[in-house]
Amino acid sequence: MVVRNLEDARDRDLVRRVIQGDEEAFRDLFRRYGPMAKSLAARVVRQTFMAEEIVQEAFLALWRSPDAYREERGTFRSWLLSTVHHRAVDLVRREEAHRRRSQSGEAESPQEDVGEQVVEDTDLAESRIRVRAALEEIPAEQRQVLELMYFDGKTQSVIAEELDLPLGTVKSRTLLGMRRLRTLLVNVEVLE
Repeated sequence: MVVRNLEDARDRDLVRRVIQGDEEAFRDLFRRYGPMAKSLAARVVRQTFMAEEIVQEAFLALWRSPDAYREERGTFRSWLLSTVHHRAVDLVRREEAHRRRSQSGEAESPQEDVGEQVVEDTDLAESRIRVRAALEEIPAEQRQVLELMYFDGKTQSVIAEELDLPLGTVKSRTLLGMRRLRTLLVNVEVLE
């Protein structure tokens, strides 16, 4: 816990320096969190180039408006990863809406590989089944918070208000739930 507190303090200092226009502090934050942010975005959008764009946009937004991060609301790491996650989800929703509009406006193109689409749909369905099964394995309090966040699109602040819980409790349940899910999902992939 002491290490995390020191890292959080270092992050806050770097953000303060970015507010003052310090490019080196900005580069330090990017080196520190860029790979983690890209990994998160890639898990959501499933395309490397799109994940890279999302991370670039998030860091560009940080550079342009570093005061958007509020120390009193949580750690920089949580704020940045939340920003990246929201941008990734928004991109997926936009792409899905665009795809639906395109499909409803025109007949299936003859050059599309139907087999490839079936494989993608099957992989997606199997992933959903694994995630749902893993969700059933985590404690109910953690599952409830994750479902409200990821399936209902609610922020941690809204969830805290709705469930009448401290924001820190919601954040802890989110973190613990995600760690447990990751462990369960990785163990399932290893067994397959």
